[in-house]
Amino acid sequence: MISKRLELGLLVRFILLLAMMFVTVQYLTQYTWLQVTSGVLIMMAQVWEIARYVTRSNNELARFLEAVKQRDFSQRFNEQSNTSLQQLHKAFNLINNTFKQLHIEREAQFQYMQTILQLVDTGIMAVDQETGEVEWVNDAFKQMLGLPYLKNIDNLDRRYPALHDSLQSIKSSESILVKLKLPTGQSQVLISATAFTMQHRGLLLVALKNVSATVDATETEAWQKLLRVMTHEIMNSVAPIASLADSLGKHLHLERERYTSEPDAPVDVELLEDTEEGIGIIKKRSEGLLRFTQLYRNLNKSQQLNLTTIYVQELFKSIDALMRPRLEEEGIAYTCKVSAPDLTITGDVNLLEQVLINLITNAQRAVQEQENPQIILVARQQDGKTTIEVHDNGTGIPEELLENIFIPFFTSYKEGSGIGLSLSKHIMLLHRGTIQVESEGGVGSTFKLVFNS
Repeated sequence: MISKRLELGLLVRFILLLAMMFVTVQYLTQYTWLQVTSGVLIMMAQVWEIARYVTRSNNELARFLEAVKQRDFSQRFNEQSNTSLQQLHKAFNLINNTFKQLHIEREAQFQYMQTILQLVDTGIMAVDQETGEVEWVNDAFKQMLGLPYLKNIDNLDRRYPALHDSLQSIKSSESILVKLKLPTGQSQVLISATAFTMQHRGLLLVALKNVSATVDATETEAWQKLLRVMTHEIMNSVAPIASLADSLGKHLHLERERYTSEPDAPVDVELLEDTEEGIGIIKKRSEGLLRFTQLYRNLNKSQQLNLTTIYVQELFKSIDALMRPRLEEEGIAYTCKVSAPDLTITGDVNLLEQVLINLITNAQRAVQEQENPQIILVARQQDGKTTIEVHDNGTGIPEELLENIFIPFFTSYKEGSGIGLSLSKHIMLLHRGTIQVESEGGVGSTFKLVFNS
């Protein structure tokens, strides 16, 4: 249709040009040079108009392609123009509308994916592999690391050198477990990476996941299984020994009394005394081992919590009455502070008392060699959560030991059992809370109990 209209327009213009040529020739023989010059100018104008008429569709096409190149789909082409360009303008507008709709859909999909990535609790970051520039990072990533913004992964070197080194060395489809000191405390972070190419640039998509809770749960389950087997085997072995030792001790005691009442009866008193003493030692050690296994069995119990509303001030009074005499006897200054008299938590008061006793006892050991030993017990409301903190100005915990102090049986004290902090962590997990530690050599340590509700 367009070509037919174009040909018709050209035919009409060509006929008019021929007619003008005929008139000009007539002017040349019969009239003055003024009329001839006018005719020539008119013919040149007609030739120019024919050229413009032929090329204007190309000009419109060039204008349309330039708009596509600039991704400007807001242009509208006049569909009420002359008939030769009407269909062309309709086609341009149709393509424009299609591109515009595709652009809107792509933007909507991008916004949709961005919203999803912002809502997940996994930190996600896209990095240029060559320059290290951060192309995009979600809020979870920044909140996890406590960073307001991040432009280049080299900016992580000073604050998180282990994370920076891992990001520099990690390969596509690889996962690395890194221990980091995050704002929320010492944590284990799983780093995963996937490489892809976009616009001829190599990008690396990095995901950070705080797996401390998962690792804690797995670790606790593993230790529970181990402790279940250990306590079962030890108690099954020790209980008969203790019972047998008790029976033998009673039997020997009776025999000794009988032989004592009958002096003529042959008896090796010294042998009996040695045997009685040895059996007594066996009984004593067996009973001690039974108490030992009973203590460690507490880690294995999925205890039924006796949950009540606990006024923190009352809890501190109970701990104060129990611990202050011992601490003052050793010259340790002990202070309790509660931010509000009506501050409450929900929990098992007996178990939480045990946690605080364990923490204060550890602090007592830590400050023994200090000139002005001090222990402070503080409770406050922080970020919508109730926290209880035990501060001391002791020797501190070496950084290389911080990650091990909650492992059952681990202890840095010769007289320690390695059970107190493990049991405390287990009790806090039962309360759906956490226990965190911050320590600096020569300055002291702070153990923080965080209750989510």
